[in-house]
Amino acid sequence: MTIWDFIQKQILGMLWLNTLVGQLLTKLNIDIGSRWGGSLQFFIYDVIKITILLCTLIFFISYIQSYFPPERSKKILGRYRGLGANIVAALLGTVTPFCSCSSIPLFIGFTSAGLPMGVTFSFLISSPMVDLGSLVLLMSIFGARVAVVYVVVGLVIAVIGGEIIERLKMEDQVESFIRSASSVDIEAPDLSQAQRWTYAKEQTAETFKKVFPYVLLGVGIGALIHNWIPEAWVAGVLGSQNPLGVVLATLIGAPMYADIFGTIPVAEALLAKGAQLGTVLSFMMAVTTISLPSLIMLRKAIKPKLLAVFIAICTIGIIIVGYLFNLVQHLLV
Repeated sequence: MTIWDFIQKQILGMLWLNTLVGQLLTKLNIDIGSRWGGSLQFFIYDVIKITILLCTLIFFISYIQSYFPPERSKKILGRYRGLGANIVAALLGTVTPFCSCSSIPLFIGFTSAGLPMGVTFSFLISSPMVDLGSLVLLMSIFGARVAVVYVVVGLVIAVIGGEIIERLKMEDQVESFIRSASSVDIEAPDLSQAQRWTYAKEQTAETFKKVFPYVLLGVGIGALIHNWIPEAWVAGVLGSQNPLGVVLATLIGAPMYADIFGTIPVAEALLAKGAQLGTVLSFMMAVTTISLPSLIMLRKAIKPKLLAVFIAICTIGIIIVGYLFNLVQHLLV
């Protein structure tokens, strides 16, 4: 086993934990080869694994976020113009909130500050779809190549989406109270190292409380798929036999609300049952980027025409990415 295999399987994937959970359940006279026993093993293992990774990732990402408060982020974005600004906005989205609903208040603040439309939408698309946490979690399940390509493609969607919206000149589609809001620049205080660690701990506790119910729900659905839904059924609906699998997965994911941490267990189970990689990733992207609750919140800030353009860009981009991943799945998995 190479060093990278060890890191991916034993450190990130925690296969040792799965073995340990199986041994403990066996000692309790639970047959892990049965549906109920296998579901219980999957549930316990995935909840513990994701919790450990989740808390670790949130802590270190929150520490990084302490260097990028909203005021500083506005100043960074304000230095760039054109496509370069969209790229910076998309990259900045990778170190900001973990779901679309928590990204929208920042989006509103950036818009009120007078930042270009394309820049703010590149940020809005990137923030929930691609973050540093998703990179590590995807590595733990799908491997490094899939994780890196997913992040790169997500950033490309964010940059192109922002550029399209910028070229459409739809500033009048932002609600008037956002456009007329005055932006007050308050200098962000420099934090000491101790204050940054404290901030990271507080953010970890707060974010974990919000995210954990979705982790439990996601792992529960994953355990159900993993041990109760026939492999032939999943393969037939989301596998290569169904050319509309990517479209179906995107449409199913859109009404849901979760973040990357809640969708990964579902994606893991679907992939194990024969769903195609691109189809699974399209489902994940749809859930995290165009979920119904986030769209309802976004509607408060923008008018229906712009909202429809945003949904169309994200949906088309996600579907294209899904088919692309399906075409190259043999090279990545």
